[in-house]
Amino acid sequence: MIKSSAGPSKTTRRKRSLGFYARWFGLGAAFLWLLAALVLVVLRWVDPPTTAVQMQRRMQGWNQPKPYQKRYKFVPLSQISPDLQHAVIAAEDARFYQHHGFDWHAIQLAAEDDMGGGRLRGGSTLTQQLVKNLFFGTGRSILRKGAESTLVPVAEFVLGKRRILELYLNVVEWGPGIFGAEPAGRFYYRISARNLGREQSAHLAAILPAPLKRRPDRVNHYSSIILERMRQMGW
Repeated sequence: MIKSSAGPSKTTRRKRSLGFYARWFGLGAAFLWLLAALVLVVLRWVDPPTTAVQMQRRMQGWNQPKPYQKRYKFVPLSQISPDLQHAVIAAEDARFYQHHGFDWHAIQLAAEDDMGGGRLRGGSTLTQQLVKNLFFGTGRSILRKGAESTLVPVAEFVLGKRRILELYLNVVEWGPGIFGAEPAGRFYYRISARNLGREQSAHLAAILPAPLKRRPDRVNHYSSIILERMRQMGW
């Protein structure tokens, strides 16, 4: 019996090639995830020099006629007004101290609003937003959301609520090139973050959903809602 000397078929070679690339993609994704998890451990004690959003805005600034200027200064949570802390929690994540990274009640409400054709309601917690700011930028994709969701429990476990809030308030975008509570207070009100009052804090919190479009002096409707939420929460 004469054995055929023909090599693997084209279909077999294609499957082997796809399997090879799939394995390398999986290894690369696992390495990046472990690296991000390690960064979260380091951030328990070290303040981040930059974030994915900051690098994204820097690259976008290359194509803008006006020179890009970044304002970023990290300050301890003790140097950020309690009014601003409360306003941001009331505006962005009212159940911050009750959940463990995911607010399933808010996610359900967001899904119901979506299916009902109403205004989309944000369901992301401060922890989710922090992870996105640090590692993923402002883009949206299923892969990004999946990776983000696996890092959120790590952030909650490693950092704790106080550090999460401190990091978030210092890295979140508050306007073109404005990152963090201290630069925001200086830019909009010419005062430090520790001296921000109740109404000023509500106005700053009101621009967080759209920091490149909103300004504190044009968000009275939203800030009044935030102030009412703060009162309801006992702040």
